[in-house]
Amino acid sequence: MRDQDKTDGRISRSEEDMGHKIWSALQSYRLASEQEETPALLQQNATFLASEMKLEDWVRNGGMSQDNFTEFLQPYLQHSNHLHHPGFLGHQVAVPHIGSSIADMVHGVINNPMAVYEMGPTAAVIERVVINWMLEKIGWRSFRKITDFTSYSGQPGGVLTHGGSLANLTAVLAARAAFSPEAWDKGTPGDLALITPQSSHYSMARAASIAGIGSQAIFPALVDELGVLRPERLEQVRAEAVDQGRSVFMVSANACATVTGLYDPIDEIADFCQNYGIWLHIDGAHGASALASDKERHLLKGVHRADSIIWDAHKMLRTSALCAGILFRQQKHLAQIFSQEEDYISFGNTDYGFDMGEFTVECTKAHLGTKMFWVLAMEGEAEIGKFIEKQYSDTKEFYHLINSEPDFECPYLPQSNILCFRYLPLPHNKQVCLRKKILEQGNFYITSASIGDKSYLRLVVMNPLTRKETVYGLLREIRKTAESVN
Repeated sequence: MRDQDKTDGRISRSEEDMGHKIWSALQSYRLASEQEETPALLQQNATFLASEMKLEDWVRNGGMSQDNFTEFLQPYLQHSNHLHHPGFLGHQVAVPHIGSSIADMVHGVINNPMAVYEMGPTAAVIERVVINWMLEKIGWRSFRKITDFTSYSGQPGGVLTHGGSLANLTAVLAARAAFSPEAWDKGTPGDLALITPQSSHYSMARAASIAGIGSQAIFPALVDELGVLRPERLEQVRAEAVDQGRSVFMVSANACATVTGLYDPIDEIADFCQNYGIWLHIDGAHGASALASDKERHLLKGVHRADSIIWDAHKMLRTSALCAGILFRQQKHLAQIFSQEEDYISFGNTDYGFDMGEFTVECTKAHLGTKMFWVLAMEGEAEIGKFIEKQYSDTKEFYHLINSEPDFECPYLPQSNILCFRYLPLPHNKQVCLRKKILEQGNFYITSASIGDKSYLRLVVMNPLTRKETVYGLLREIRKTAESVN
């Protein structure tokens, strides 16, 4: 009947069968990637990909079924970036745990956007639980049970949002509201200033401009030669801002820096902020996951003194994109960000649970916490901690491996799973070109980055299948490929 009437919304047996076949194809894709039976990435131009996937025909005519869906799915998967491949060493994106993939499939069926509790009660409860877990790891709250939803004065709080950029924006808006409560109605005061290292993620500068503070109100924190914030020089930067008639309302620190993976000294920065009553924000999008490890959490010493911190689960917590926490030492700051209500969606109905939409930029909000929950539910928090320790430890091993080669150099001992290095026979200004040539081979996906005015190749060790043999293979390919770099 379903095939005769395509407007009744019911799913046919053939469509169910297609779903099973697609899931099987995805697992074959994952296995082939893990066993290096595919390239890590072979880039093709947009016109070629559109033709290979027959996009024009599918959009115009429809007709995809269990008999022909492979005509689309096969080239779609073939030409994707294969994150499960051991040679994927590129960006700070999780190689997704199977549990997170399952959660995405579940949400794709039930589609419960949970900004309003009654629209997604189960997802809302799960989000609150994983937020409580994060708050516990930061040290802001000690739970007998993370399913304890009891409210009390001065409690911490948080919400999950679609990525670290939105999370950083939310933090800037919260700090603005704390410093200038009337800003929501009257506009942002023109004398505000924000201190952040130049090594900060670009979303901090975007957030300042979106919030009406403006890029000219950003005062770069003084850093060392590797871009790590120097807390003893914060007073100098604050004085410069004051001399220009500015009021410093926020200091942002990195835990860790996007380019190098190095951590700013949070405890010392907190001393400065506490002395002047300045909001301390920690961009922990990548490195806050070290809090899940007893061995590595020392890297964020003093984090409990911050006013806000962002923490991306879709980086080191093995969760598919996107899932980012914006967390506050005092929940009241979360409640002060957006001063508006809409009666068609905000019913004030908290008898059963909690509405989350009033705390986020998004109105429709996906089941972000459920994806993270499935990873924790399958692995447990102890295994997540061991995963982080392994990736950090492997990266240190790769540092020693690369640095021991006479024709390679690493500029620092890594603190996380991010490592910059260069091939010495080529000057700094040729490293980016070398990276491009490496990508053309398809066996490895790496990035490049600048530290100061020098360019380096860059590894982000996200894949647990990346081994010493993988890195040795990369170095061999770099040597061979460098011969063709002019």
